[in-house]
Amino acid sequence: MPATTPPTSATGTAATATATAAPAAGRASAAGRASAAGRASAVLAWCVAAAHPFVLFAGVQAGPYRSTELRLFLTAVGVGLLLPLARRRPEAALGLLLVGLFAAATTWPSPELLYLPVLAADVGVGWLAARRPLRVAVPAALLTLAVQIGAATYTTSGRNVFVTTAVALALALLTAALLGRSVRERRTHAAELRARTAAEAVTAERLRIARELHDVIAHSIGVIAIQAGVGRRVIDTQPAEARNALATIETTSRETLAGLRRTLGALRASAKDGPAHASDRGPAPRDPAPGLADLDRLTASTADAGVRVEVRHLGDPDRPLPPEVDLAAYRIVQESLTNVVRHASAPACRVTVDRSADALLVEITDDGPADAPAASAEPSPPVGDGYGIVGMRERAALLGGRFSAGPRPGGGFHVTAVLPLPQAQEQTQTQAQAQAQAQTQTQTQSTPGTPGTPRAPETPGPPTAPETPGAPRTSEAPWTPVAPRTPRPEAPEGTRAP
Repeated sequence: MPATTPPTSATGTAATATATAAPAAGRASAAGRASAAGRASAVLAWCVAAAHPFVLFAGVQAGPYRSTELRLFLTAVGVGLLLPLARRRPEAALGLLLVGLFAAATTWPSPELLYLPVLAADVGVGWLAARRPLRVAVPAALLTLAVQIGAATYTTSGRNVFVTTAVALALALLTAALLGRSVRERRTHAAELRARTAAEAVTAERLRIARELHDVIAHSIGVIAIQAGVGRRVIDTQPAEARNALATIETTSRETLAGLRRTLGALRASAKDGPAHASDRGPAPRDPAPGLADLDRLTASTADAGVRVEVRHLGDPDRPLPPEVDLAAYRIVQESLTNVVRHASAPACRVTVDRSADALLVEITDDGPADAPAASAEPSPPVGDGYGIVGMRERAALLGGRFSAGPRPGGGFHVTAVLPLPQAQEQTQTQAQAQAQAQTQTQTQSTPGTPGTPRAPETPGPPTAPETPGAPRTSEAPWTPVAPRTPRPEAPEGTRAP
């Protein structure tokens, strides 16, 4: 039985090697067939393009005299022979096109027969200007212009006609080259914009990761450091307090590890978007993101570090908050309490959370150290040091809110953040728009002569009689018709003098 085991293992190894080598051999054979097909198509494209000068030379002379349609058709066929090669080697295709153009021009053909080859040469120059650098496009354009002007000497008669044709050829070629160059610059600019956008996205993601890690770690490490110092000082005299400090360190470190695991899991899930990485993903983090509902746990850990926290809730505490606003408010409170523990040396601080209809106000204040002279001996770091204030300001700015932090006039420090609530803002804007529309409709209905209300036609009144100088004006006198005055000195018969 032991003698038969090695052959079985060898057979299994050989079968495994064969099964592994079979796909590799299949891929190699497929790659070889694709390479052979590519070489065959390239050779065929060269052979077809090489026939272009002969087809064009014979096409401009084919058929009986004045058979313009047949010659134009053969010219188009000759130009079409260059298309397979133009996709692979545009420089070579342009060279063969210029050879055929000049060879056809030496037969003194009709000028209209060379319009298509000249246009194709301009398109080739534009293509090179769009795909190749200037050191390739400029010589190609100059060579094309020289060949076109040389061909024009066979198809034009008279000096004026030749000069006009040469100028037209130069302008057409310049237009094609400028269009190609503009396409190249536009493509380059688009690539630079994409690269810049990608770099900005990477920078923003890096800042977001740094902000999340700072918020998760800074508070917990500060509490752990303080509790470790307390435990080291009282381990000999107060073993119970030392055990409490170690228990706090254990709880805080476990919470920190859970937060780090949740953050890293979210980052891995956002980095792997394609289905190809679905098998590499671990289980998604099930712990919810922290929010203002976790303030009690946060204040408890801060109290363990020696700072009492008084939390006041104003407004409607049951008002739901968007997840991003809830998380940002929690992180701002967490970072502020961390700064109080590490820098303020204050025995207590206050946290105020005010939920109004359109915004969430978070304010953290402390009264400074209890012993001002002792605190002045070791001044706290300035506000600008570190990344805590910067991170809180960025969180508020990302949500369109306001943030302020600085020393209080009576001593201590304050941090205030106002975070707008998007849903409340939309509802407020909708109500304001509805009220404005209702007021506009009310004003429109109350205004006389509005569209849709026909106005009574005005009856033209009788003409007023001319006033006599010196006669008193009477407003109640009836109107009597009076004949108009005439410039003649004497009034005609049958009329009454005024």
